[in-house]
Amino acid sequence: MNWEFIIKYLPLNRKAAWLTLRLGLLGIALSTLIGLFCAAVRYYRIPVLHPLVRVYIEISRNTPLLIQLFFIYYGLPKIGIPTDPASCGVAGLSFLGGSYMAEAFRSGLESVEAIQTESAYALGMSRFQTLRFIILPQAAAVSVPAFMANVIFLLKETSVFSAVSLMDLMFTAKDLIGLYYKTTERLFLLVAFYLVILLPVSLLGTVLERRLRYAGSGT
Repeated sequence: MNWEFIIKYLPLNRKAAWLTLRLGLLGIALSTLIGLFCAAVRYYRIPVLHPLVRVYIEISRNTPLLIQLFFIYYGLPKIGIPTDPASCGVAGLSFLGGSYMAEAFRSGLESVEAIQTESAYALGMSRFQTLRFIILPQAAAVSVPAFMANVIFLLKETSVFSAVSLMDLMFTAKDLIGLYYKTTERLFLLVAFYLVILLPVSLLGTVLERRLRYAGSGT
């Protein structure tokens, strides 16, 4: 193991890691908004939008992120829509993540028994109050494990960004391996930086799940 090489290229890897994390979090934030919207459409079965959302979810979940990135990066300019690697990565991650988040949130919403909603209406609560005080707290508790799993999944999927010439961790790793043939050192840095990014998220998810589980059991 050449530690001098590792220390020399730590700044470059920090820069690549920051880019990976920044674009990943932005994509996750947008996919969360898309997921909430799609989950609401499917839960309330809004006419016209409901079948469109189902088609989107099926297409998104059953095509690889790499193919989606290629379509955005190479296909959209053909119809006059300019793209760049960063916006392409965020758009692709949002498109993929939105469908997974939608299913996670929908499962949470549908876990709330109908009798609770009916009881809230019988007590005079409005639809908004029922959603805020009855449905969402219970749905959130059920959705958190799937949501955190999706966050980790999407952060790992950022490794595909290198396919559209984005200077992320994976692109930097392949570039340095090609230049210096330091495969062991470079893969060590790659694993180390992904652990730095993903391990805190995993621990946070564990803490949230535990707290929600205790809150649900009254302990």
